[in-house]
Amino acid sequence: MRQPLSAPQPPAGRPTGAGPRTAARGRLRAGRLPVCLAAGVLLAVAGCGDGNSRTPTVSSAAPSGTGGTTATGTAASPTTSASSVPGSATRPTASSGAATGTTRPSSCVDRTVNAMSQAQRVGQLFMTSVSTTGMTTAEAAAIRQGKTGSVFLKVHTNAGTAAVRSVANRARALTSPVKGVTVGMLVATDQEGGLVQVLNGPGFSVIPSAARQGTSAPATLQKDAETWGRQLRAAGVTMNLAPVADTVPPALVNVNAPIGKLSREYGTDPATVASHSTAFLRGMARAGVVATAKHFPGLGRVTGNTDTTAGVVDGVTTSTDPFLQPFKSAIDAGVPFVMVSSATYARIDPSRQAVFSPVVLRTLLRGSLGFKGVIISDDLGQAVAVADRTPARRALDFFAAGGNVLLTVQPADIGPMTSAVLARLPQDAALRRNVDDSVRRVLTAKQNAGLLTCG
Repeated sequence: MRQPLSAPQPPAGRPTGAGPRTAARGRLRAGRLPVCLAAGVLLAVAGCGDGNSRTPTVSSAAPSGTGGTTATGTAASPTTSASSVPGSATRPTASSGAATGTTRPSSCVDRTVNAMSQAQRVGQLFMTSVSTTGMTTAEAAAIRQGKTGSVFLKVHTNAGTAAVRSVANRARALTSPVKGVTVGMLVATDQEGGLVQVLNGPGFSVIPSAARQGTSAPATLQKDAETWGRQLRAAGVTMNLAPVADTVPPALVNVNAPIGKLSREYGTDPATVASHSTAFLRGMARAGVVATAKHFPGLGRVTGNTDTTAGVVDGVTTSTDPFLQPFKSAIDAGVPFVMVSSATYARIDPSRQAVFSPVVLRTLLRGSLGFKGVIISDDLGQAVAVADRTPARRALDFFAAGGNVLLTVQPADIGPMTSAVLARLPQDAALRRNVDDSVRRVLTAKQNAGLLTCG
């Protein structure tokens, strides 16, 4: 999803000698979160310590590469463990008896789910938008009505840290309270760099484009990303809908509308994209910001932009494609969120767009690549690629496919979307299972990020 640029950013695009770039509309993403550690693994344990936020421990060694490529074309596991990334976690298990027959106490996630109303559980699965220029009445109403658990800061601003923090605090104040626990709100934005940098002004660096970032050493990029992440935290932003893990082949850079034309790619080969996108997300992790790898399974081989074009099809990418390597690298590094694209992948699931495809989400992302975190959609509000479905149908189809958090920049969509899910739940056992699975994944990510505590 992209937003119109309010003003062009200073030139920070691709290295000298690259083709021309067209000014276009920005794109969503963001995040920060402290972590509760137990035996070196992020766990959903009751109370999550004393409830105070803590900076996660991350290996200081930046990646020097991707660790090689397997026979299927995916990256070998990097050295940094999943526990080092804010919000990363394995999905919580139910409170069952141990092998000895004893009963474990209920986890904080269990307690929270049980204390929530059905509307609150469903609300955790939605991210609505809030304007950086000031939250509107309609935006506030959508948060209250939908009891949404996450917001996206949209519209490029040059107002600086203090102004952004004020907007973030106003949104957070609308969080639906849950008795006996504290459930925080994820506040996200798109802070990739270059043309896709929503937050600017005093307190924010001018971040170079991903194409330019890709010319730095991974260790340097990781350190820079940590600085940019700390700036987000200072502004009250806890989630970054970045990095872009899409690889654009050299021949398509100048015609690839969603990525190449905007200099959003870290390179033109999967190994470079993997090493640098992973360095970026690790830097965000060190700053306590929740990162999001996007746009699975990749938008680098298309020409149309799903935000503005219907029927975008990738006819090349397969389920064992080398271009999946950056996503595998991100998953191995513990990225807590993966954003799925709205294009159709003819050689993976020719009959459905990725965002509505259980083959893409369950079989490939969950199964083959082993992702255990939260699957978030690209914008399902204004995007032309999904305009053939009503808002209600988009929500039902996304969750049926295995999605966990639905992002819409249209506050007016929240009512019909959440109402459709709530109305369908009583007669749809599969949807009930999907909602329960999704809310637990979201709450686990929040707990590991310090946004969920139990007293």
